[in-house]
Amino acid sequence: MPEGHTLRRLADDLTDAFGGRELAVSSPQGRFATEAALLDGTVLERADAAGKHLFLEFEDDRVVHIHLGLIGAFDVRPEAAELPGPVGAVRLRLVSGDDLVSYADLRGATRCDLVGPARRDEVVASLGPDPLRPDADPDRAWQRIRRSGKPVGELLMDQTVLAGVGNVYRAEVLFRQRMHPLRPGSTLRVSQWQAIWDDLVELMAEGVRLNRIDTVRPEHTPEAMGRPPRRDDHGGEVYVYRRADQACLVCGAVVRTEPLAGRNSFWCPQCQPRFRSRAVQSSTAT
Repeated sequence: MPEGHTLRRLADDLTDAFGGRELAVSSPQGRFATEAALLDGTVLERADAAGKHLFLEFEDDRVVHIHLGLIGAFDVRPEAAELPGPVGAVRLRLVSGDDLVSYADLRGATRCDLVGPARRDEVVASLGPDPLRPDADPDRAWQRIRRSGKPVGELLMDQTVLAGVGNVYRAEVLFRQRMHPLRPGSTLRVSQWQAIWDDLVELMAEGVRLNRIDTVRPEHTPEAMGRPPRRDDHGGEVYVYRRADQACLVCGAVVRTEPLAGRNSFWCPQCQPRFRSRAVQSSTAT
């Protein structure tokens, strides 16, 4: 499932390509045909994202709410030489321009609904703070985390606690903060949470800029370490994500993995030792 930086980048690309323009809107697949007819010939004011949700905001308070799910994709093609016929099950197609045509095709989304501003606001309100939104309040997430006995690695993936963070950012931010994914949220100090939040803000903004996830520090890049670049679908340099049974780039220990909250978690047992409360440590010492 795409992580939050992908949706933010997609919203920006859609706004750049279609914002303020009158669009031809259609549903070649037919599942969105009635709604598309209502939007056809109207102006897209902007696109926005909150966590893993995308919103196309048209004039007259009409909003298309999209969730890509696991296999969804929204291909944006600005200023193409020609408009090709739709390929595959295109749920929603946006088109603008004459000589140079800009178009975008939505396929495979789990959600594509025509709603109003009230429903959009309701969806956003149900989410935790998004590190990519300027109006985000990290204290909202902290109040949930500090009261929870669930593992921090599970809480970071809960979209009602923190919006937009997926499995890659979860694994990588916890490694960068030297925190084991099974550490209970209630044991964190506020300074530790702030460090996690600040790191996510920086990493995810870089993900928007580069359109890929890179989390390694300058001293651990392939060039700095003299190692081959990593080969993976998401295309970025990472510390532990999908690196199980490989050597940690920092300490050389073997990276481990196990399921957590329905997804595989990854961590280094040396850089991210298991948390032991002071009470447990004291009882062991005696």
